[in-house]
Amino acid sequence: MEKQKAREAALADGLRAKAFGITPENVDEVIEKRSHLLKSVLPAFSQLCQTTFQIEPKEMLQVLWDLWLPLGIKLASQRQQLERPLIQGILGGQGTGKTTMSKVLSLILDQLGYRTVSLSLDDLYKTYSDRLVLTQQDPRLIWRGPPGTHDVDLGLNVLDQIRQLQNPVMVPRFDKSAFGGAGDRTTSEMVTNVDIVLFEGWFVGVRPINANIFDTAPPPIVTDEDRAFARDMNHRLHDYLRLWERLDSLIVLYPTDYRCSLEWRKQAEQQMIAAGKSGMSNAEIEQFVNYFWRSLHPELFIKPLVKDATVVDMVIEIHADHSFGQVSCGLIRNS
Repeated sequence: MEKQKAREAALADGLRAKAFGITPENVDEVIEKRSHLLKSVLPAFSQLCQTTFQIEPKEMLQVLWDLWLPLGIKLASQRQQLERPLIQGILGGQGTGKTTMSKVLSLILDQLGYRTVSLSLDDLYKTYSDRLVLTQQDPRLIWRGPPGTHDVDLGLNVLDQIRQLQNPVMVPRFDKSAFGGAGDRTTSEMVTNVDIVLFEGWFVGVRPINANIFDTAPPPIVTDEDRAFARDMNHRLHDYLRLWERLDSLIVLYPTDYRCSLEWRKQAEQQMIAAGKSGMSNAEIEQFVNYFWRSLHPELFIKPLVKDATVVDMVIEIHADHSFGQVSCGLIRNS
């Protein structure tokens, strides 16, 4: 009876079944494989939930079964088909769950026998001293994050070394707490025999758009100065295209409403303050988030991207309560 329920559930959502390659012919085999993997991954997953996410494992079991396990199996299969390491891009804004997903996928892939390394776009920031120079050149770059604040060549170098099976590889790491929160490079991590890179970030894979679109851009791009800034950031995206070319696949974590990221940021800051750490006020958060929306507005950059199946391989919808919705190959319905 349980097996029959699992069969029906796996095939009930046609788009998700298609995204994970589940058919009526292979569904029994898929469930069998996923069940075995669930048993082997559960002890480490439970520990991760309690120590890192500080949440009861049972609250995450359904998403583990429905999303993370099949996604881990899919990535392992993609890696098997390549003669070299897989570079998997993960695009998602603030609070979409990029880091959580990377941690869980690493754990699943480890159980499947694949050595996984997470690389964040944040790890590629220019050094503190280089960003001081950058701010003098362009005072609008008041925060790290927008296009232009990263060392693209550093990213290319790391990904190419991994793709070419070089050993060991020094993976850059960034300490956001350095220099009073301005952040700086910290000790690189030495890795060997990498099979899969999970390369995540808030604009990983994002392409430049037609500059004329900024003439009628949505808020907070309202003044001539805002539009000039947005155009300049759009132009700087060209420098990142070489990096995106290294991606074998791109997954987008796509909020049903991009404005959710503002609320998610507020919740995160409130939790930090409640835990006795320093956090931003709501006014500071709005200023911060609006700055990023002015640089690369989700409606202008992410919404068109998820409709482009030539660029995006999988879209995972994220609801306001952080639960996931539709999972589809490339194209989202009704968007």
